[in-house]
Amino acid sequence: MTLPGQSKSLKYEQKENKTTGGIIVAAGKASVRNELDPLLKIGSITIVKRIVLTFQQVGISPIVVITGHRAEEIEHDLADYGVIFLRNSQYENSQMFDSAKIGLEFLQNKCDQVIFNPVNISLFTPDTIQRMMERGEKLISPSYHGKAGHPLLVSSELIPGILKYEGNLGMRGAIQSIGVERKWIAIEDEGILHDTDAIGRLDQLLKKHNHQILHPFVRISIEKEALFFNSRTKLLLILIQDTHSVRSACRHIALSYSKAWNMLNELEQELGYAVVERKHGGSKGGKTYLTKEGIDFLEKYQEFEHNVRQYAKSEFDRLF
Repeated sequence: MTLPGQSKSLKYEQKENKTTGGIIVAAGKASVRNELDPLLKIGSITIVKRIVLTFQQVGISPIVVITGHRAEEIEHDLADYGVIFLRNSQYENSQMFDSAKIGLEFLQNKCDQVIFNPVNISLFTPDTIQRMMERGEKLISPSYHGKAGHPLLVSSELIPGILKYEGNLGMRGAIQSIGVERKWIAIEDEGILHDTDAIGRLDQLLKKHNHQILHPFVRISIEKEALFFNSRTKLLLILIQDTHSVRSACRHIALSYSKAWNMLNELEQELGYAVVERKHGGSKGGKTYLTKEGIDFLEKYQEFEHNVRQYAKSEFDRLF
């Protein structure tokens, strides 16, 4: 390898620029394939949470975490961070690429491009991702002093071709099969590399990474006498629209079925109109959809949320 120096799909973010989703593969066992444990703490937080925070710093949404081994523990660790969980039930007998395909299939019609990253690599900086996103390339990876690293950026238009790949060369083989040249961007960020035999090196990068992920963390909610809508309710509505199933939506955000309906009923009571509608089916059961009013409310909330976060970031950068 040579390195150079319903009828409409809801968008997860309302932006003029390209929308970017994220995939974090955290399905394997630490004892297998020489992988790191997603729940290993680097500093005071787990590896997988550190990647989520880095993604959020640059506005990546939705963030999908592919789980397998210790799935419930990972879901618990990230329960309040607004991510979507997809399980690879065959993680013990599959490759990382199989987990990547689960995430790519889920995101292919929900954003313009995707940042893919294995949980092993956790200390790359938000600036690295930002530079990759701004390049406007269909396929791009970072390099550090001539060494290839992660994460990988993939345009959504390439996802169908990647999903068709059935060979045994993983993501590298899939990229070769689609016939699109991967671009490289030289980055002064050693965190894009990974060496499972030198965990101490990750600690050396920790101070720099903590400085880079310093950011305002804004929790946005809508309340009357009590909170009735926040980021988790937002994800619930998006996933209902995507899956047409409350039960399936719950599995993706580690939420109990009864709690989800309590949230929906409370939301409708506070808003004064129906947000979801149930359509009864035959032997396969019925489906649940967002109402027109529900879609309108969700889109307005997403626009409001985006504007608030942008203002908070600009003010934070100006003052700090």
